[in-house]
This record gives sequence, structure tokens and C-alpha cells, in this order.
Amino acid sequence: MKDRKFDALKPLFVAFALVSGILIGVKFKSNADNSIENRRLLFFAPSGKLNQALEFIKSSYVDSISPRALEDDAIRGMLKSLDPHSQYIPASDFLAVNEPLEGNFSGIGIHFNMLNDTIIVINTVPKGPSEKAGVMAGDRIVRVGDLTVAGVNMNSNDIVKLLKGATGTKVKVAIYRKGNADLLDFTLTRDRVPIFSIDAAYMITPEIGYIKVDRFSRTTFQEFAEAAEKLKEEGMTKMMIDLRDNSGGIIDGAIKMSELFLPTGKLIVYTEGSLRGRKDYFSNGKKKEFMDMELVLLINESSASASEIVAGAIQDNDRGTIIGRRSFGKGLVQEQFPLSDGSAIRITSARYYTPTGRCIQKPYSNNRDEYFNELNVRIDHGEMMQVDSVRFYDSLQFITPGGKLVYGGGGIMPDVFIPFDTTGFTPYYRLVMRRGLIYRFALDYADKKRNELSNLSDYKAMESYLKRRHVLNDFVTYAAKQGVAKNEQDLKRSGALIENIAMAYIARNILDDKGFFPILNQMDNIVQKGVELLSVNN
Repeated sequence: MKDRKFDALKPLFVAFALVSGILIGVKFKSNADNSIENRRLLFFAPSGKLNQALEFIKSSYVDSISPRALEDDAIRGMLKSLDPHSQYIPASDFLAVNEPLEGNFSGIGIHFNMLNDTIIVINTVPKGPSEKAGVMAGDRIVRVGDLTVAGVNMNSNDIVKLLKGATGTKVKVAIYRKGNADLLDFTLTRDRVPIFSIDAAYMITPEIGYIKVDRFSRTTFQEFAEAAEKLKEEGMTKMMIDLRDNSGGIIDGAIKMSELFLPTGKLIVYTEGSLRGRKDYFSNGKKKEFMDMELVLLINESSASASEIVAGAIQDNDRGTIIGRRSFGKGLVQEQFPLSDGSAIRITSARYYTPTGRCIQKPYSNNRDEYFNELNVRIDHGEMMQVDSVRFYDSLQFITPGGKLVYGGGGIMPDVFIPFDTTGFTPYYRLVMRRGLIYRFALDYADKKRNELSNLSDYKAMESYLKRRHVLNDFVTYAAKQGVAKNEQDLKRSGALIENIAMAYIARNILDDKGFFPILNQMDNIVQKGVELLSVNN
């Protein structure tokens, strides 16, 4: 859920930073180069002290211990002394950590939300196991196997674990459907379910196409290219790519995306490490459809790694305009190595550099808490609100071929800075956001009116319907029942923002993200600035 509550950003930024350490710049080595035994030798050959110490502990320690836990702690300790993004992945977490990079997982193919401790199916994945079996939007999952999951306050992550499983395995679910007196039993055969990288792709004006990219996985470039081709057929002559809150992923997707907009022979990025020679990535210029298309790229403080590669390639080649706020500043590349028990380690093996030679990795030390708290420091310094608060070192200045001044040493600074918009942040707004009332109202509203809303085919029809129903009034009544009294004065400032968010969430519960972003973007100051800049030459 992407709310706009500025005061709630600090913990969200920290959470994002932790995720960005998992999901960026991973390069998977070939099987031939990844012999497990070779990697184990690599780990322990330099010194036998680790194995010796472990044997001494196992044979002499006063209490019973877990050798596997000691090994895990030793590996974590070694990696912790390196950099903030080298990490150990336990075998139990391996699949979950890698699924976003692969672009799929094995499950039953539903999107769900929790309302009053009940699992509500928002929609089913087209041609997925649940759709094939007859599961429908609005269904309530009461039992999974023999375990009751309704009304027991179960954590969403625990529910996901119950529903996911190996491809081909079966899971039984009992479902309540309105209009049926008895529960409906389904036996679902788990299968591969896609994790889509593109959240939304639509024509924001008759000439401007908007594409929201959530992550960089193995499937991202294909998804992006297909979305761009479709928008071009709809009349797109200018493009806006939204990479805000995109924490990165596989570097190849970023390189291929950048290639769409650059002529042959342009440097996109290069990588280099003390044990890895310099490797340059140049554009091949094979696809011409978007080569000269006017381009705007949106970034913010939560855009990292692969997102920053795209932004750096576009900015350093003077190919488009970067709009938003300074990006996260993650310029490290990890390689993943398997261990014998199914776990793995990701080791930072190189830094990447933008075409002008910038390393945009922000400074780090052995203090990981301090590193991941850096975004909070930016907030405290006022960087989200004032461009003059952004700090760069003069010694890290670089010049693009077109004469533009850019900086290294801590993220990508946009060409056009847009402050965080707090216009509608009144005490009433902060309170309803902090309690999650807009989100809960939208889910309840969509669930009660699902039959009517399901007849609306796109966001325009949805928006028109909701505006005629005066959703803000319904929300204010709902909030009052939840203990938040109506505040006329605050609603004069916050009303339009609250209504916009509520309508966007209602649309998401029926149309998914293709309904959510087109409505939410109407009051997004960064998106609207992009539209303004792209519309100048009309």
C-alpha cells in the first residue's frame, strides 16, 4: 500500500533499504562455475581456524549446541564485516528470496486481502489454478486443508506459506460464497504463477504513455517491451517511465530497457571490482521504435540499483529528463553462490559506474544500522522538501556530453526536483492514515458493491461511478463509526486527497493496479510535472 503520509515514511524507508539489499544487481553464475565443493573450498581453504573452532566447540562446550546454527552465525559474521548488501540466505528462505528475481512462484494464483480476520479473494490470476477451478473474486477462504484460517487473526505471511508449495502438489480450500448456504470445497493443484514487473501501463494523455515498473526480474524487459508496443499502437508519441519505489533486481533487465532508447554504441553502465576486471555494457541499437521518443523518468529516494542504472544511462547520455527526488544510492553488484545445504551467499563483487564514470553508491561502513538509517537522516535534513538541502561533494562532479553537471557518491540527483507533497496533510488525514481507515474502507466498500463495480470495465468508468456516489461522504461516516470524528476544517484541505486515495483503492480491489495507478496519479505532483514537461512541445 503506497499511502502519502509523510510522517510514516521513516519506517517505510528503512524497510525498503533492507529489501534493496536483497533484490539488486544479482548475477547468477553458471552451473559449471558454481561447483558446490569449489565454493566450500573457497570459503574454508584460506584458514582452517573456522573448522577447528567449530570442532572444539562441538567436542568441549558445556551445553548442547547446534553446529548448523554456529555455521550460520559464522557466515553472517563474516559477511557483516564486508558491506551492507553482502548477505547469507538460509535454505528455508532461498525460494522466497529468489522468486521476485525469477518473475514467478508456485502457488494457487490469487490476490487476496484481509478484512476482519477473513481472507477475501480480490481476483484470480488469469489461467491460474484458482481461476481454472472456479474460485471467484469476493470468495472468502475459511479453511486451508484442515486448518481454519477465518476469524483467527492469522498473519498474512503465514497464510501465503499455506497456499504456496511445490508445483504439482494439491491443496484443499473451503470457501464461503455469498448466496450459498454451505461452504464450497476446492482442490487446487499448485502451478507456476507469474510475478509481474509492470504495475500499470496506460495512456495518461492522448500522446503520453505511462509505464510503472515495480522491479527488475528475468521477465521485466519482455513485459516492458510488450507494454510499450501496445501503448505505441494506441498513439503514444512520448513516454513516462515510473521507477519510484523500484528497489532493483537483475541488472540485465535494466541494460535491455536502457537499450530501447539509445543508439548503437552508447555506454549504458560498466562494472569493476578488485577481482573483477572492467566490463562495459553498450547499446546495440537493434530496436528503433523508441529511439527518438521524448522521454521522462520518475525516481525517488526508494529507487535503487537497477533503477539507478536506467536513470544513470538516460541522464548521462542526455537522452531524457529525470524527475523526482534523489535516489537511494546503491551501486554495488552481488554474485550468488550456492552452499551444500541449499542455502546461499550473495557477495558484492563489483561496483557499477554510470556512463560518465560516476559511482553512485552512498558511503558505508561496518555499521549497517547507520547505513540503512541514512534515509531518515535525509528526511531530518529537509532533503525531501528543499533541493538546497541535498548534499554532494564538489570533488564528485561529472559532466555529460551535453554539458550537464551531475554528481556521484550517493544516488542519482534528478534534473527536476519535486518536493514531497504535504499539502493535504492535516491532523484528520494523518489519523485516518495511521489507523489504515482509508484502506479498510475501500476494501469494505468494494466488497459490498462488488456486483455493481464488477460491471465497470476500466478506471475511467470506475472513477465516473465513484464520483457520482460521493465516496468522501461515505468515508467520513465510516471513519466516525471507527472513532475518528468528522473535522470540517481539516476536510477542506484533505478532502480531495482522501477521496482520491479511497477511489484508487476501491478501483484496485476490482481492477487491480490498472485501476489503482491511473486514479492515484491524478493527484501525484511528480507524475503531473512529468505530464507538464512532456506537453510543452505540443
